[in-house]
Amino acid sequence: MILDLDGVSSYCDAFVICNGTSRRQVRAVAEGIIEDLRATGRRPVGVEGLDASRWVLIDFGDVIVHVFDEAMRGFYDLEALWGDARRVDVPGVTQPSPPPIPRRDSPARM
Repeated sequence: MILDLDGVSSYCDAFVICNGTSRRQVRAVAEGIIEDLRATGRRPVGVEGLDASRWVLIDFGDVIVHVFDEAMRGFYDLEALWGDARRVDVPGVTQPSPPPIPRRDSPARM
C-alpha cells in the first residue's frame, strides 16, 4: 500500500507499507527493496529493524518504506493512524486489503 502524505506530513511525501508472512520474508523483502533502489542510485538515509525483522523501516528521505510481519502491521495499524492520507493506485498492481491480522486491542506476540 502507498499512502500519499502530501499535506499530511512535513517530513516525507509517502509511505510504502507492506508485510511478509515470516521474519525471513520480511528481511528478504526489505533487502530486495534496498538492493533494487541502490541499483538506480538511491541509497537509504537510514534502515532500522533489519536484525529483528518484525518491522523494518527504510528511510529514503522523501519516501519511507515500512515492511512488517503480519502481527506488527496489525498492532501498529499505520493505515488507520494515517487515515487522512490518500491511497495511491499503482498501475498494474492490485492493492488488496491488508490480510486479517491481530488488531491493536488484541494481544500480539512481540
